[in-house]
Amino acid sequence: MKVSYENVKPDENSSFRTLHMNFPVKEFRWEYHYHPELELVCVVSGSGTRHVGYHKSSFRDGDLVLIGSNTPHSGFGLNSSDPHEEIVLQFREEIIQLPKEVGELSALRKLLSVAKFGVLFSNPTKEKILPKLREMMETENSKRYLLLINLLVELSEEEDYVLLNKEAMPHTIISKNKERLQSIFTFVEKNYQKEIDVNDVANIVNLTLPSFCNFFKKTMKITFTEFVNQYRIEKACHLILQGKSVSESCYSTGYNNISYFNRAFKKYVGKTPTEFNNELIK
Repeated sequence: MKVSYENVKPDENSSFRTLHMNFPVKEFRWEYHYHPELELVCVVSGSGTRHVGYHKSSFRDGDLVLIGSNTPHSGFGLNSSDPHEEIVLQFREEIIQLPKEVGELSALRKLLSVAKFGVLFSNPTKEKILPKLREMMETENSKRYLLLINLLVELSEEEDYVLLNKEAMPHTIISKNKERLQSIFTFVEKNYQKEIDVNDVANIVNLTLPSFCNFFKKTMKITFTEFVNQYRIEKACHLILQGKSVSESCYSTGYNNISYFNRAFKKYVGKTPTEFNNELIK
């Protein structure tokens, strides 16, 4: 998995960028990246993995997340299946600077300030603003800008949301350790289906085992073992969503013990693999 800085250019004759992505998931860009623009991601439908700052989790039935300026994140089609449709807005905070005297917009100022933690909105909220996002894709000039403000104001008045991170991830953590993190992520990506020896990973990035463990925990706020387990469970969720059995999903993601797999799955998903699978059948 690559780690990169994304250079975002506004649409022609516009102060911000809109993207409507509705093509095979293999054509999407899922790199872990960051940029100065805030980003509103609306996954219209489908499943995948949200990776915003330190937070990683799976979603189903679409998603709606506001991501702060320079907050590292991955594309939301990670571990998704076709069909996958997204509408994305990318904008700099400077284009919506609000005078403090305008008390009516205090909620919007608060929303923009907490975006650095990643703001996850409810599915009903997503369905409510989706028509406005589609309208924005067809609108030009000042009406388009006013739609952006109106949409953000509406989101700021919503109370049904959660912050994905307790602590904002500084983009400097990623930029300073880009090559090292990229090597670690790529190793896990290629080897998660088999047993991983942490000594091998430490050797790849030229660190002693204690130094590697300290580096990873300090950088990612979780241990390397937790990171690998989290990555494997995300892959297992994807396999179950594709119709694979619990046992197939277990042994295909590097686990060799069903009981341990069940415990890890419940820890990161909040329910057992069987419960997760049964919800799909309903």
